[in-house]
Amino acid sequence: MSQTNAVDKMDKTIKVFPLDKDTEGKHLRNDGLQESSILEDYQINWSQKLGAGISGPVRVCMKKTTQERFALKVLLDRPKARNEVRLHMLCSAHSNIVQIAEVYANSVQFPHESTPRARLLIVMEMMEGGELFHRISQHRHFTEKQASQVTKQIALALQHCHSLNIAHRDLKPENLLFKDNSLDAPVKLCDFGFAKIDQGDLMTPQFTPYYVAPQVLEAQRRHQKEKSGIIPTSPTPYTYNKSCDLWSLGVIIYVMLCGYPPFYSKHHSRTIPKDMRKKIMTGSFEFPEEEWSQISEMAKDIVRKLLKVKPEERLTIEGVLEHPWLNSTEALDNILPSAQMMMDKAVVAGIQQAHAEQLANMRIQDLKVNLKPLNVVNNPILRKRKLLGTKPRDSVYIQDPENGTDDANIALEKLRDVIAQCILPQAEENEDEKLNEVMLEAWEFNKDCKLLRDVLQSFSWNGRGFTDKVDRLKLAEIVKQIIEEQTNSQEDSQ
Repeated sequence: MSQTNAVDKMDKTIKVFPLDKDTEGKHLRNDGLQESSILEDYQINWSQKLGAGISGPVRVCMKKTTQERFALKVLLDRPKARNEVRLHMLCSAHSNIVQIAEVYANSVQFPHESTPRARLLIVMEMMEGGELFHRISQHRHFTEKQASQVTKQIALALQHCHSLNIAHRDLKPENLLFKDNSLDAPVKLCDFGFAKIDQGDLMTPQFTPYYVAPQVLEAQRRHQKEKSGIIPTSPTPYTYNKSCDLWSLGVIIYVMLCGYPPFYSKHHSRTIPKDMRKKIMTGSFEFPEEEWSQISEMAKDIVRKLLKVKPEERLTIEGVLEHPWLNSTEALDNILPSAQMMMDKAVVAGIQQAHAEQLANMRIQDLKVNLKPLNVVNNPILRKRKLLGTKPRDSVYIQDPENGTDDANIALEKLRDVIAQCILPQAEENEDEKLNEVMLEAWEFNKDCKLLRDVLQSFSWNGRGFTDKVDRLKLAEIVKQIIEEQTNSQEDSQ
């Protein structure tokens, strides 16, 4: 059987049940979620996917009573997922935030799983207009006025979140979606996976490299040094607040106007390289004449005021909404270079690749993180970059605080290498061989994982390599679920 047919068969055998509180859900609060099976109210097209992100694919479902189509996001039912749902629902009433229709707490069993697992099924409004960068690339005549109008809608979404004392913490173009393809379609903020109530104690550094604020990097730097004993542990931890969202907004405006980010590095790595970190920490950026000569001083002014290193000097969200650029009566009909730049997929892929390489770091929370020197990293992606002359300073691994051994951590690292190989752009002809090599290493360290064994069998693995063409995104999604299960098992044993 070909892998395509096998995948179709797998999709058809996905099982959904009401949550069994006596087993899976006994430790979880109801939180006002639906506990009946989602299949009573919705028809789910498991094979139709709207996109494949870090949290897994977003699928299409249809409400049986109205025939209305919705987007469906499925998360493992964990406290972090509950927090994401809770904060998203709190913000959901705003016209520039993707609305949640309903959330179901059900047991779901995917074909590669031996038993059902408690999951949250989040039914959201359908956003068919695409991501911000994709939308801009479709407009051959994207003007400064249009950029201003988009910015105002993003700012209104942030204002609503901040009025509820919620920091989004992952504001980026991929999380800004258009409702439909009409010219006046609203843009809406989505994905509250990193959102947090801002009580002045936002200490966990969660970020995407190109959009991270200086105080987030400073929080990370201090935490790492305090753990290493390099500087005394402060009686009051260094924190950051909602102003990090405003820094990210400044970066997004800059990219919308010219087509490239204000802070960038010549080298991609899982951690932010030293040169890029220095630019962010010092607020060093320019307005190159070639792209910026026709852009208004008002636009440059709002960028300057948002990309202030000191949070207290940065525009507040109210200051953004009151800024002349968002309220100007001038035509601002100059055509921006960003649309032409973004038509080149390599430009957008460069930014997206940096996001993908942060995968392992971004979703690991509340665990100790230590830095591992490059010369002892057994990572084929990093080895390849080293041979090509790219020198990321560090990669990240998890230290087991219980017994000091790295065995479990290496096993997880090998699985993350599989995900990286699946989602990074394929630049070489022998990428299939690379995937086989990375998967073989992962298998050597995870032979006791029954779920991985079952998955490999479904993907036609012969013990040394894949015999059929591999759906890389699907494989990455399943391996991610295995990592989550392994990580949760480690946490439960501590």
